[in-house]
Amino acid sequence: MATSSGKTSTPTPLASKRPLPKDPSSEVPSKKKSSAPPLSLSGHFVEGSIVRIAMENFLTYDICEVCPGPHLNMIIGANGTGKSSIVCAICLGLAGKPAFMGRADKVGFFVKRGCSKGMVEIELFRSSGNLVITREIDVAKNQSFWFINKKSTTQKVVEEQVAALNIQVGNLCQFLPQDKVGEFAKLSKIELLEATEKSIGPPEMHRYHCELKNFREKEKQLETSCKEKTEYLEKMVQRNERYKQDVERFYERKRHLDLIEMLEAKRPWVEYENVRQEYEEVKLARDRVKDEVRKLKDGQIPITRRIEEIEMQRHNLEAQIKAKATDIKETSQKCKQKQDVIERKDKHIEELQQALIVKQNAELDRQRRISNTRKMIEDLQNELRTTENCVNLQPQIDDITNDLRRVQDEKESCESEIIDKLKERETLEKEKKSVNDQIVQFDNLMNQKEDKLRQRYRDTYDAVLWLRNNRDKFKQRVYEPIMLTINMKDNKNAKYVENHIPPNDLRAFVFESQEDMEVFLKEVRDNKKLRVNAVIAPRSSYADRAPSRSLNELKQYGFFSYLRELFDAPAPVMSYLCSQYHIHEVPVGTERTRERIERVIQETRLKQMYTAEEKYVVKTSFYSNKVISSNTSLKVAQFLTVTVDLEQRRHLEEHLKEINRKLQAVESGLIALREKNKHLEHKDNELRQRKKELLERKNKKRQLEQKISSKLGSLKLMEQDTCNLEEEERKANTKIKEINVQKAKLVTELTNLIKICTSLHIQKVDLILQNTTVISEKNKLESDYMAASSQLRVKEQHFIELDENRQRLLQKCKELMRRARQVCNLGAEQTVPQEYQTAFQDLPNTLDEIDALLTEERSRASCFTGLNPTVVEEYTKREEEIEQLTEELKIKKVELDKYRESISQVKERWLNPLKELVEKINEKFSNFFSSMQCAGEVDLHIENEEDYDKYGIRIRVKFRSSTQLHELTPHHQSGGERSVSTMLYLMALQELNRCPFRVVDEINQGMDPINERRVFEMVVNTACKENTSQYFFITPKLLQNLPYSEKMTVLFVYNGPHMLEPNRWNLKAFQRRRRRITFTQPSQ
Repeated sequence: MATSSGKTSTPTPLASKRPLPKDPSSEVPSKKKSSAPPLSLSGHFVEGSIVRIAMENFLTYDICEVCPGPHLNMIIGANGTGKSSIVCAICLGLAGKPAFMGRADKVGFFVKRGCSKGMVEIELFRSSGNLVITREIDVAKNQSFWFINKKSTTQKVVEEQVAALNIQVGNLCQFLPQDKVGEFAKLSKIELLEATEKSIGPPEMHRYHCELKNFREKEKQLETSCKEKTEYLEKMVQRNERYKQDVERFYERKRHLDLIEMLEAKRPWVEYENVRQEYEEVKLARDRVKDEVRKLKDGQIPITRRIEEIEMQRHNLEAQIKAKATDIKETSQKCKQKQDVIERKDKHIEELQQALIVKQNAELDRQRRISNTRKMIEDLQNELRTTENCVNLQPQIDDITNDLRRVQDEKESCESEIIDKLKERETLEKEKKSVNDQIVQFDNLMNQKEDKLRQRYRDTYDAVLWLRNNRDKFKQRVYEPIMLTINMKDNKNAKYVENHIPPNDLRAFVFESQEDMEVFLKEVRDNKKLRVNAVIAPRSSYADRAPSRSLNELKQYGFFSYLRELFDAPAPVMSYLCSQYHIHEVPVGTERTRERIERVIQETRLKQMYTAEEKYVVKTSFYSNKVISSNTSLKVAQFLTVTVDLEQRRHLEEHLKEINRKLQAVESGLIALREKNKHLEHKDNELRQRKKELLERKNKKRQLEQKISSKLGSLKLMEQDTCNLEEEERKANTKIKEINVQKAKLVTELTNLIKICTSLHIQKVDLILQNTTVISEKNKLESDYMAASSQLRVKEQHFIELDENRQRLLQKCKELMRRARQVCNLGAEQTVPQEYQTAFQDLPNTLDEIDALLTEERSRASCFTGLNPTVVEEYTKREEEIEQLTEELKIKKVELDKYRESISQVKERWLNPLKELVEKINEKFSNFFSSMQCAGEVDLHIENEEDYDKYGIRIRVKFRSSTQLHELTPHHQSGGERSVSTMLYLMALQELNRCPFRVVDEINQGMDPINERRVFEMVVNTACKENTSQYFFITPKLLQNLPYSEKMTVLFVYNGPHMLEPNRWNLKAFQRRRRRITFTQPSQ
């Protein structure tokens, strides 16, 4: 049985997702498409509003037709049902580019999968008759075919028709698709001004703005051109003034040169002979220099070979030096290891000596007590000899004896406790030193993590330092960046955590209260201008939540742990990571998991998982319910490879405090015990004195004998409890000697290693010296080679100069011969005629004589040297150019004055209305924000009054009374705050807008419930006013108990397997059935 699925809306059916029948004429009824809305509604539509939207094989729709209302149209439906498909249809149907939606770059991708063609049809309201635009899309060719009122046309004609109705689907102020909501806040001030002008300004406002920018550009070009031409003209005039006198002198000089020309007829023949002789001399000199150049080149060959040999020797020496450096490093490491072992041996000897000292002290104390006991026995024996019988005092003597025995027992016990306390203090001091050493090791590891943070994120590191010095400013605990608080249980698992948690969150501070976070961001981000990230831990803890599946169930696939169990972190940090990245639900597997990954994906239905070297993400398609998986290779861990067990360090610090407390208690106990021992000693002396007095009065022979016997017994026990100090000392010395033997062996090995290291250093220094010598020799050879090369270049240059001189002289000889023959009108083979020979005989025969004869005329002409005919030609050309430039400059200045006048006129027509428009927007925008107990303003941002291409609109908002107004940017405000600001700006444009409709897709998704309710009320109140443009508001969900207007049109988009087919949907029949149910219900 076939299962149908479809999409529909209320009140007009939208779609059916059942495959199209092969014969549309028989299975799908034709739809009548009117060219105008009903007469009762046409008066409410604004010129250019959308009356009807039809789609066929478009995205998720088979066939769909939507008839929106003239005011607010709210399209609502669950995610994936096809709300945004209607937005795409509006954009593409009105000649918009696919890139405007931010979804795909080819129009063919918008045709339903499996279909070769698709169609979108938009009917727009016009008072002269509705405009029906049809776009048919061919998937194979990725082409579109356009129709206007069922007549074929071109895309350019469609764009012109759409533009004539002031529809701009590329303007974010009018058309804001779902995937472009975030880009509104990214619009620059200049882009926002241009979009606002196009959207709500008069038609001529944007044209005036463009004209101003063009006029200003032309003005700059004309100013530059006039300045350049003026400077060039001044230079030309100055140059001609300088050459005017030279031109006049040129003509006077020419008269003298005509006289000299006749005297120079013979001179070329004489000059030719002189030049020919000079030519022969230069030729001989050139040949000599050529031989010298050849000899220098031959002399450079041995130097070049020697340099190559030395370079090879230098490479070998550097390789040996590198090898020696490696050996030195290894030997030094071994020396360090030996030194560490020797230090441990020294520590062991110290412990043995300390234990022996304790035993010696105990033995000395025992000897002292034995001595005291013997002294007491001796006193008793003395008394026994001198004491008389006194029977009546026996009870008192017995009492004193008992007290004395008790005091002595207490004294012995106290002395024993003092010895125990001393031992305990020594043990605690050793334990304290060990704990301090462990804390230092932890601090060194923590410093490594902080160094990585400082190198990669300096701002975050500076913020950590500030936090440590200012923790008293916060009410609750603030946690340092997550990368510092996380402690990996195993370093090799760090790559899984770093690939799962983005770097922005790894360097984020974690707060337990919103107020603390705002204080921190204001101080660090606003005042100190540091770029830091901050997050808030969830109020209810997620840290201890159990995964949805037991790990034992997943072990069969190779999973060994969840991400949460791979590291330790404070409870709020762990709670945030569990809430945000579900680390308690993401298992980590091995290579075995990757080998059976297809089975894992199908059977476990896990959304994310890790294998040994890859991350897998599994998604389910909204439309086909197919499982889609993607995998990426894991990047190498950078920050979490250093493991610092902060919990263990905290336990160590607590343990250290406990040790210090115990040490204080031991010291206090020692003081109390010593005082008690002193008191018992004093009491013992008093009892002895009293007993002595009583014994003197009574014969205490028998009692004294018993006392003596008791003391002797005690003395015997103390003497039996002996400690053989010599044996203990011998054992200790034996162990120390063994350790010293081991130490001597280690010292010998260390000495040998030091000698080896010293020898290696000497060898390395020797190699470095050899290398230095080789480099010095190479530098000398290269210096000699450079000197020889320099000499060679000089000789070669000299050779070239001589050769050029020879060529010049040869050419000059030919020229002089040709000139001499030309003067005499002779051919190449003709001899000098007799008449010339006769004439030349009357003239001087040497150059000196000829020159002397010409001296007079040349002396007159010498005053006019440096002049030539080109001066006159250049002077004449410049006079003509000056006249032409003067005329051009005059025309340019007239044109510049016209442009400035045009700029002044257009600026007045553009800027004043623009300021009024921005003021109106600001008034409405501020009112909207004030109604939400927030603040916002819109102003015209001007950097330079003459730079019209840099004018822009600036939006500034604040959502908390404790903060200042901040410019709306993609970074400063939260996503919800940007959505509220965008929506309120669009609402501020709504009443001023001259565009026929506006589309806003899912802009309320980032808002909190309070702001969403307020914004919705503003949308309803604004969009449902009379004479406002049509409004499309697309959302997947709404809050309860929202206000609605009678002028709203609500379109519900449904999706499911039991939807009615389009040909079975009858709205009138549905309404009749509904009325019947309503009427019959009370009677039941």
